[in-house]
Amino acid sequence: MTHRLAIIGLGIMGRRMLENALQHPAFEVCGVWDPSPESLAKTRMAFSAAPLSPTARAAMAGADVVYLACPPGPRKAYALQAAAAGQGVFMEKPLGTDNAQSRDLLAHLSQARLPGVVNFTQAASRGFEELHRAIDAGETGELLGIDIVVNYPAWPRAWQKDADWLRLRHEGGYTREVISHFLFLAGRFLGPLTLEHASPRYPQDPTLCELDMLARLSTADGRPVTVMATTGGQQPDRQEVTVRGSRINHQFREFSQLWRSDGGPWQEALDWTTEDPRTSALQRQLSEVDLWLKGQPHKLATAEEALAVQELVEALLVGKP
Repeated sequence: MTHRLAIIGLGIMGRRMLENALQHPAFEVCGVWDPSPESLAKTRMAFSAAPLSPTARAAMAGADVVYLACPPGPRKAYALQAAAAGQGVFMEKPLGTDNAQSRDLLAHLSQARLPGVVNFTQAASRGFEELHRAIDAGETGELLGIDIVVNYPAWPRAWQKDADWLRLRHEGGYTREVISHFLFLAGRFLGPLTLEHASPRYPQDPTLCELDMLARLSTADGRPVTVMATTGGQQPDRQEVTVRGSRINHQFREFSQLWRSDGGPWQEALDWTTEDPRTSALQRQLSEVDLWLKGQPHKLATAEEALAVQELVEALLVGKP
């Protein structure tokens, strides 16, 4: 049995999910929609068989699950509409940018036929799977903390320029778009986090998002999670998350790469020679969506986890001395 999937929002993530859903045996794409004629044209050009719909409501009609890849602002209204129709709600992160609004959304979703889930793409990844294995096997030793390092010459990155809202402080910024993934990672492996200190730096234009972010968080038992993120200069993008263990450290690079060190040189922990990392991540996510829709155990991020990440992210952006 296949699930009928509707996609609302056809930017970068919406089109990537569409491409992978069309290839996944558990899904039939029944409708896709975006308010942007340019995004619709790009979708039509790349996926001639995609079922473009005239409105969001038409795209969602008859779907079993609705994937929301639109910006945070309109996401709540579509999520509530889908939940009221008994459809599964599969959302991009962040859950939102207004904590009170997201708590209200979570309360509604908790009463729905299916609790909502959120697309933190590492949740079902090979990297998460391998790190869980190493921890369970005792290879890492005691988990000591996590260090998050992000450096971008510019934000948004060149391939994100079509999503203009990403540069704006109201909904965008890399703390919401990227660091949120890594705070989710930290929560999965260390447990709930509390913000101790955050020092964001912003440009003079009050409409634009953060330039730098320095922060420290901790678990209930005092294990630290540090964040150092900067923009500007000339270098390749850098996205590294180091999970420190008393025996072995593991390091995620560029989301999919996983490296390990016992004190010597870093060694690759995953072989990607026969598989594309981005395709692997989304296919594995969709397989977890299939399990969720069937009421079976799954690895997807819950809306509760996404809200916890959102509250940390919004606190980081405000700052804490």
